[in-house]
Amino acid sequence: MGWLIALGVLALLAILPLGVAARYDSDGPLVKLIAGPVRVTLYPAKRKEKKDEPVQKKKPAASSGTSAKKKKGGNYSDFLPLIQLILEFLDAFRWKLRVNILELKLIMAGDDPCDLAVNYGRAWAALGNLMPVLERHLVIKKRDLEVECDFTSDTTVVYARADLTITLGRILSLGVVHGFRILRQYFKIVKMRKGGAKL
Repeated sequence: MGWLIALGVLALLAILPLGVAARYDSDGPLVKLIAGPVRVTLYPAKRKEKKDEPVQKKKPAASSGTSAKKKKGGNYSDFLPLIQLILEFLDAFRWKLRVNILELKLIMAGDDPCDLAVNYGRAWAALGNLMPVLERHLVIKKRDLEVECDFTSDTTVVYARADLTITLGRILSLGVVHGFRILRQYFKIVKMRKGGAKL
């Protein structure tokens, strides 16, 4: 009976959605972490009241005759295969990622109807060019894009929202498959440096 419960818990964890919800409106940017039904605000962070602390004088740094050593780069030919594997991982990751909600509302301001009409057309053209690019790289489930005109205002405003999630099971499957490939490539590089087989 206990193993059935364990399997049930693992199955629930595998379908647990994890992600980020971002929004921009008149209050500024808001970013929340999504973990199933729980949402935790990441930005803006809550400010903690700091107690007055005594100011400590900084000690002068001891001068040394030699400057700090700069880190040396690794072999470029060793790095290229790892880059290819990382790009493949990112390509697989984007298809596992889900954009559950994508909202954009642009309210354009201006008192000149001709200028506003031109800008209105440009805004829709820009959105029309942007959406096919996003749809080629992301899975978007629900979208709501609007462009409006406001002749009574002198400030153009925008409301944007995007909720992105991926299940824990998908993250683990990607990590296992691509992580194993990256580790295998890394050990090949180590073996080659020790005089073993070539890549």
